[in-house]
Amino acid sequence: MLVRSWLVAALLVCAFGATAQEQSDGAAFSLRGFGTLGLARSSADQAEFVRDLSQPVGIKEGRWSGRIDSILGLQANWRATAELELVGQVVSRLHYDRSHNPELMWVFAKWEPDPRLALRLGRIGADFMMLADSRLVGYSYLTVRPPADFFGPLFFSHFDGADAAVTLPVGEGLVHVKAFTGRTHEKAAGGLGIWDTSGSPVSGLVLDYTHGPWQLRAQAARIRFAADMNTGFLEAPLLASGFLEAAASLQTKDKTTRYLSAGLVYDRGPLLVQGMLNRIRHEAQVFEDSHAGYVLAAYRLGRFTPFIGISRWKSKPRDDLPAVPVPVLGENYRLFMAGAAVDRITHTLGVRWDFQRDMAFKLQWDAVRAGNGASFTFPNADPAWNGKTDVLSVTLDFVF
Repeated sequence: MLVRSWLVAALLVCAFGATAQEQSDGAAFSLRGFGTLGLARSSADQAEFVRDLSQPVGIKEGRWSGRIDSILGLQANWRATAELELVGQVVSRLHYDRSHNPELMWVFAKWEPDPRLALRLGRIGADFMMLADSRLVGYSYLTVRPPADFFGPLFFSHFDGADAAVTLPVGEGLVHVKAFTGRTHEKAAGGLGIWDTSGSPVSGLVLDYTHGPWQLRAQAARIRFAADMNTGFLEAPLLASGFLEAAASLQTKDKTTRYLSAGLVYDRGPLLVQGMLNRIRHEAQVFEDSHAGYVLAAYRLGRFTPFIGISRWKSKPRDDLPAVPVPVLGENYRLFMAGAAVDRITHTLGVRWDFQRDMAFKLQWDAVRAGNGASFTFPNADPAWNGKTDVLSVTLDFVF
């Protein structure tokens, strides 16, 4: 099924390319690809490790699996005119429904009337990383995967809408400002089943300043969810018992989540250091507000780049939850709301080997530690899990 789907996708992209070449006299067309062949194992027996919250299942019990990191993508670019470019990208990865069916990740028109101004309209990638346009192109960044403690909750890879970017010289550097707006087209999976967030309005602003080896970033984004999660099993008895505020606290529809982040990169010669901080605040009481951050440091030694890092993600328990003073129902409500707690830290050690052009081999070890029973981000976790797992990963990243 997977092979057949990919053949269909490849044929569609090639057909688009052939048509584009036929219809555009002198237009520049390119068809590129990227991918990751990855194997990883997680030592924990009682919890699964996932790349981000879009993945319904992870890895555990020390078994090697290519499930969470293997990705394959194709991208077509057509320069229709000097100012107009059309871009399409199809990616196969682990989806919320456990399939790897190709997904239309990008399809947009980009208009650049001036080197300082760019406007895009269509399906556009969500811009959260500092040194890469996509979290799915492993070759473009240092580690096996973006730090899960920071990027794990950001399961939105794209949205349908528009963005506008302006680049201007300021002082001895360049300021790059991007504003975006649109609606999401994504689903997440977890213990409650599939949460369809399609149609949720999203907007934000990204500000970058680059000067020599330095890059600074500040970003703000918001999303207003268009649907509730599958919490009817608990909401119904709360409503029937007259606990209206507690039932309402489970709802996510028409609730806003706000994201703020700041980042810093230093990249000169053999030394690369990067770090980011974020704060996520939720109107929906079913989620806990959280902070996260990471630091990565690498030193290039010819084709080898060893790196070391640390990341942290911690939430704050809510103090505005209504009381449910009923023995069984109240305890079930308390346990469910406490399940949103996050408290994890990861130490990372690895090496990247650019053994030939457009190909890199990576070996990485992550020591993941979750405290205080906070297993929200680990699918199918047993309450008896001690919160510890060691993840060993091997990947081959490539572009072509």
